[in-house]
Formats: sequence, structure tokens, C-alpha cells
Amino acid sequence: MTPDLQDTAFPADAIEVGRIGDAWGIKGWIKVQSYSANADALFASRRWFLKSAEDKGPAVVVKAQSLPPLLKILACRDHGDTIVANAEGVADRNAAEALRGARIFISRSLFPNANPDEYYWVDLIGLAVVNREGEALGAVLGLMDTGPHSVLRIAPAGAVEPIKPEQERLIPFVAAYVLDVSLEKRQITVDWGLDY
Repeated sequence: MTPDLQDTAFPADAIEVGRIGDAWGIKGWIKVQSYSANADALFASRRWFLKSAEDKGPAVVVKAQSLPPLLKILACRDHGDTIVANAEGVADRNAAEALRGARIFISRSLFPNANPDEYYWVDLIGLAVVNREGEALGAVLGLMDTGPHSVLRIAPAGAVEPIKPEQERLIPFVAAYVLDVSLEKRQITVDWGLDY
């Protein structure tokens, strides 16, 4: 085992990317539900950190059994409309079923580089949004996938979930409205008026 795979400390930059659904077959493979239609981060990483569905802290338990803090992924691939994976130490169906419901986290530093003019949603959340006149519209609270394109959910500065619908601005994340995204400046410039 390589040294970096021996380190089971939960990364400070961990991002939740999916959930283990069920066992697949009898040889310890698992089905994975990716939170993204593009599961490149799951495919690229061979280190998946786990937490139970209920876990918000360091103790991790699923169905009263200890959940490993880290899975070393030996193989991961698309299989129809799902993803299947095989992990070291998960040798049979019973071991795979014991992982059911576990949340999968990957270090953000291990995500593949995005193509030019493409962004991971997690990198956009929290960015300030200004219009072309320099007027502040708020900050990105989240994004919605509408099928054809994503939509930025913009909340007033300092607002936290839950946001009332009348407080929120929804701006399509398309070139017609999004003029510039600067991750370095932590700012998105849009063609959007204060009165929209």
C-alpha cells in the first residue's frame, strides 16, 4: 500500500460526491449513486472517504457496524445508468451490503482539472455576484440543474438557508448572462439588473 493510502485522516477539503447504494453481484462490488451527471471525480480518485448518512462528526457507524473511514478503490466504471466499484477489503456481497447508505467524500485537490470555461459547482458556491455596472447582487448560495443548463441561486449578502423565494435571484448559468467567472477574485460578473 502506498503511503498516501495509509493516511485515513479525513481531508479538510473533502467534498461529498455520492452515496453507496447497494451490493452489485457476489464478489464485493458496490453500486454508487453519483451526485453529478459527470462523475469524473469518482473515477479519478482511488481514495474514497466514508461517513454514514447520519454522521456529522468523526464517529462513523452504519447499522451498528463500523464503517471503514477510507476505501481504496481497485476498479470503478459506468454500468448502464449507475456506477459500480470494487474496493480493497470488500470481498463479498455481505461486506458490500454493510456499506449501503455510506456517503462518499473525495478531497477537492484530487478532482480532475476542469476544461476551460467549465467549473465545478462546489467552486462557484460562495462567490460574490456583481452586474456589469459593479452593483452587488449577492452571493452564490447554490445551483440548480434544469436539464439544458444550470441556474445560479443568488442570495443577499449574509443570508443563510432557508431563503424565502422572494429573497433569491435565479440567473441562468449561460454565456448570455454570465460575462466572467474569476475564481481568483471569487467573483462572477453577470448581465443582470438590480430590478430583475
